[in-house]
Amino acid sequence: MRNILLFGAGRSATCLIDYLVTNAPRQKWHVTVVDHDLMLIKSKTGKSYYVTPVAIDIRDQAARQPLVQETDLVISLLPPALHILVAKDCLQFGKHLLTASYVDPEVRKLQKDIQKAGLLFMYEMGLDPGIDHMSAMKVIHSIEKKGGLIYSFKSYCGGLISPESNDNPWQYKITWNARNIVLAGQSGATYKDKGKVKELSHEQLFDQTKTITIPGLGKLAFYPNRDSLAYMNAYNLENIPTFMRATLRYPDFCEGWSAIIRLGLTDDSRKIQTDNLPYFKWASQHVKTDKELSNEENMALHLGVSSKSKIIRQLKYLGLLNGEVINLGEQTNAAVLQHIMETRLGMSPNDKDMIVMMHEIEFERRNIATRMHSYMIVQGEDNLRTAMAKTVGLPLGILAKLVLQDKVPLTGLQIPTMPEVYNPVLKELEEYDIRFEESFE
Repeated sequence: MRNILLFGAGRSATCLIDYLVTNAPRQKWHVTVVDHDLMLIKSKTGKSYYVTPVAIDIRDQAARQPLVQETDLVISLLPPALHILVAKDCLQFGKHLLTASYVDPEVRKLQKDIQKAGLLFMYEMGLDPGIDHMSAMKVIHSIEKKGGLIYSFKSYCGGLISPESNDNPWQYKITWNARNIVLAGQSGATYKDKGKVKELSHEQLFDQTKTITIPGLGKLAFYPNRDSLAYMNAYNLENIPTFMRATLRYPDFCEGWSAIIRLGLTDDSRKIQTDNLPYFKWASQHVKTDKELSNEENMALHLGVSSKSKIIRQLKYLGLLNGEVINLGEQTNAAVLQHIMETRLGMSPNDKDMIVMMHEIEFERRNIATRMHSYMIVQGEDNLRTAMAKTVGLPLGILAKLVLQDKVPLTGLQIPTMPEVYNPVLKELEEYDIRFEESFE
């Protein structure tokens, strides 16, 4: 019997655990799920004969390393900062590693050693990054195989609330790591548009929001991701004039989030004392207030909007304009905002989320210019088996199966841009209603 070791049992692990448990009898594997919270693990694994729940402090090397040493393959859904601990263990004990996280500078330092050891470290094997790479490369390779010359590539992806659960003025609910949402865009964004490199600061990202139309959904807003240029080489599109990767949101969210940034509430660099601090005083720490005006009027005046505006309604919905006290001790603004979002924008048990992804590719073939749209819409089942959990977890489970079946002839530090990975993984994802539709203009 083969052994799979999974680190992390959080939001994104639910559907992955389902997949591993369901396939265990047929594939003859045993799964060990590790997290600091034993009850959380058991809530997702049940009493399956094929699963062992283990609660440890991931930073405890003496507890962690024997688990790695005894397994055949490791999957990590840990917070990004902890991946390097697991990566070094996998290298030391000769184990393959799969994760949905971005390739980081620390693991790049191990690249030669990973290759020399004949191991596969597959990073960015989730949704975004992950399914975006696989689906994009499948289309890119198809166009190039038919003689098409690509000159514009734009890729969009967003974790959204499904229309039937979209019932608040933010048009948003937490479907994954709230801290990542709060800190999104902090480093700004870089992309290429018509031959020119464009750079946007954190403050500019949401101000310059544009929209695209998704079939069946209508208009969604987008903002560029991090450093899009870093993927031009990976996609073998380093010489094209336009290249951008972007995040999708409902337009109302972007408008409100721009106000949040202008108020300085996403700052994570300095701690303040929040005990006995009212929410309005915290939210207006950079606002010049007039005692003769209401909280709504002071905030509206500072933001340059009407006191009856949508933005003021959004801030009121988060509880930022009332006199309740925070009482969280010393915290950064970002930590307070994360607490607020988790409290006010959490999903209810019957809420459903939605993943939307679209690639917009322009190319020329036989002197005919063509614009292609390849798009995917995935609906969640409830607030546990979410579309986010499906699209992050299932690609990892499918690849784990393929690796243990010796069907992935790859070694080294990789991301999933090659046919040996994207063809079988995308094919099996269709069995879970994760599929792309295409249109041409």
